[in-house]
Amino acid sequence: MNIPHLIFGKGRTPLRPFVFLLLFSCAIAHARPVRVTLLHFSDYHSHAVPFYDDGRAGVGGIARAAGYLRQEKKRGALIFSGGDMINRGSPAWSDKYQCAEWPWLNGLVDAMAFGNHDADYGHDAFDRCRAQLRYPILSANTQGMQRTAVLTVKGVRIGVFAVAGPDFPSLVKAEGFTFADRIAAARDAVRALREGEHSDAVVMIGHEHIDDDFALARAVPGIDLIFGTHSHLKRELTRIEGTSTWFISPFQYLAYVSRVELTVDDGKVTRVDGKLVRVDDKLPIDRAIDQRVRTMQRELEHDPQYAALFAPIAKLPETVSVEALAKRAVEIMRRAAKADVAVSTASSFRQALPPGTLTLEALCAAMPYDNEIVVAEMTGAQFEALLVAPGADGPFVVARPDSIEPSARYRVAMTDYLAGLAKIQAVKSGLRVRNEVRISFAP
Repeated sequence: MNIPHLIFGKGRTPLRPFVFLLLFSCAIAHARPVRVTLLHFSDYHSHAVPFYDDGRAGVGGIARAAGYLRQEKKRGALIFSGGDMINRGSPAWSDKYQCAEWPWLNGLVDAMAFGNHDADYGHDAFDRCRAQLRYPILSANTQGMQRTAVLTVKGVRIGVFAVAGPDFPSLVKAEGFTFADRIAAARDAVRALREGEHSDAVVMIGHEHIDDDFALARAVPGIDLIFGTHSHLKRELTRIEGTSTWFISPFQYLAYVSRVELTVDDGKVTRVDGKLVRVDDKLPIDRAIDQRVRTMQRELEHDPQYAALFAPIAKLPETVSVEALAKRAVEIMRRAAKADVAVSTASSFRQALPPGTLTLEALCAAMPYDNEIVVAEMTGAQFEALLVAPGADGPFVVARPDSIEPSARYRVAMTDYLAGLAKIQAVKSGLRVRNEVRISFAP
């Protein structure tokens, strides 16, 4: 920069000193890299009350999460929800209070992705929930939804979008929702954010499985960061192979919050740093929300409609891990259905059972979907093909003989959910997986 020329101009006429200082300051500011903090949580599923996770009690809880988010919002962070804020059937909090917590996040959350469970109580209920919010719900390939949003922080423009995953047509039971091709919608969203909105960074906030996220990143250039959702996976920050897109996933139920720092220089992301922040008693708590949750939980437990869920079923001498619970369940399925083999999606098992008093509410939290046991006749080869079939929502938990003969025929017990996904003709047993597991724990 030619300072004398800037001060005096071509005719050597002095400029006012403050004009020079303003121009010089702008030039310096434009050249300086800017760090922007992004926070993201997903698949909250109405877990307002702290719970048992990874061998520890008191994890999560919306009051603790809100305390942390409010602290970081005051420091300039942008905050996103990946969707699936409710879950019909479990926990009981969801059925009694539905979206009560959504407006508690007004002023904290900047945008939310539409999750497959967010319309669990129907389109009208979803519209009533959305009407209470001051933040948009995004889904670029869902008819009637806002496609994108642009947020400016520290002079940096952050473009945000979300997509509904390819399984939404089968998962969303509410009428009135239609879903377009997510790849085409993502390309349009990225183009609009880059070219139309001149975003410095483009971020996707949900809502599809991890394999679909990775495939999307490879098919749609221009996405700087994908916040993982829907698969309920805990994944530290990583770059998606074959792309310039970064990925991080915060597990489920507000056990963690993803925290990512984007460094933006001259309109481009030049560095990405991130980690998962555990939501526990090391974080500040929002005391107003904490008191509200405690009051509402007491009312829930004393409500005659839900009180039976909190009655003791058994005493557990030790923790039953997610893996142990899943193995126990498929063995029970095999015996109950008098089958040779039993199989379930691993995603049907979500939480460990803590030692001490076991309640139906805790069992429902661990097994949130009330699947029926169905039975199909198939060859060993057909069964093995099922375990690698695309769209069957693997990985799986299996109870099986030591060896499976390809040509031999077997009675295979499975959940009605899996049979529907895999399009397998099966006979209903009239038995529910969760109830059979409950019976197995009773003294």
